[in-house]
Amino acid sequence: MYKRQLILEDGTIFTGEAFGSTQESIGEVVFNTGMTGYQEILSDPSYCGQIVTMTYPLIGNYGINREDFETINPSIRGFVVKEACQEPSNFRSEESLDNFLKAKSIPAISNIDTRKLTKIIRKHGTMKGILTEAYKEYSHKKYDRRLKDTPLMEDQVSRVSTVKPYVVPGRGKRIVLVDLGMKYGILRELTKRNCHVTVVPYHYSTEEILRLKPDGIILTNGPGDPKHVPEAIKMIAEVINQIPIFGICLGHQLLALACGADTKKMIFGHRGSNHPVKDLTTGKTHITSQNHGYAVTVDSLEKTELILTQIALNDGTVEGITHKKYPAFSVQYHPESSPGPEDTSYLFDDFLTKIDSYKSTVKESIVCQNVQI
Repeated sequence: MYKRQLILEDGTIFTGEAFGSTQESIGEVVFNTGMTGYQEILSDPSYCGQIVTMTYPLIGNYGINREDFETINPSIRGFVVKEACQEPSNFRSEESLDNFLKAKSIPAISNIDTRKLTKIIRKHGTMKGILTEAYKEYSHKKYDRRLKDTPLMEDQVSRVSTVKPYVVPGRGKRIVLVDLGMKYGILRELTKRNCHVTVVPYHYSTEEILRLKPDGIILTNGPGDPKHVPEAIKMIAEVINQIPIFGICLGHQLLALACGADTKKMIFGHRGSNHPVKDLTTGKTHITSQNHGYAVTVDSLEKTELILTQIALNDGTVEGITHKKYPAFSVQYHPESSPGPEDTSYLFDDFLTKIDSYKSTVKESIVCQNVQI
């Protein structure tokens, strides 16, 4: 084991122990407050281009198993922990965290003050960082220049979305899943409900989607700035009056933009499995799993036909919206959890119910038109 450094673009240097891959890596440094679920976090496509800091001090103690992945090929840029467990103990464990990171070419650092790092991010916001071998003579100019000259990614969605459409067969409702960086947890919830799912790329056109004759469309989670996905925004605006829509995380932001609302980058985002959200329609509060660095602005909803339905209790940001006229709604958090509480998995049932209601309304409209004729 050798020394490794995490160098932030503000000049802060953390020196610790290297584990995982030996390669050097640059990414946006963020933090996650979850106590467990590191395997799902590492394999969540929404972390594309980011170096993730775990605020819980001991990571890796239950190893890595074959069941908890959210994608096959992780796109995370690096991993930062206080203490990395070298000898995991769990009946499902198949390999250590270190071995997994090596196999997936993900560099990591341990034995640094993750509390200090988290406080820096909370105060100054997320920033670029580099994971590199610790040299005796550190050249500020060399790494300052590299961090300055390396822009943050703007094409994350295209990197993690499926290249070709594919089908997950079922006998139930026909759902088109627009893959913006989909977690497998969403597919699991739909297959539980026997849905016939067609997963399509992020840039699938309105015409191509309508040819599939779906009963409903789900816009998945994904990484980055929603304004960098204009193809999806255009498609949503064109189909919202024809097909029920359910947006999750990035899909929530894209639905808002398609309806005329606005989004902004947050200082440090919401990343963790313990975020309280209040449902304004029922008055109930749910604990949710979240991973996003952008949010829909509350003020921008006033000029749209969107209704605010849920808010984050920690900071009052928008967590849920629904359309006044069309069968479209969305949430900022992850109802499929993975990792995290399953308080809000009922939203998948609500969406299927909304599809049934929409079909009934359309049939009644057709009957009424025929009677008038």
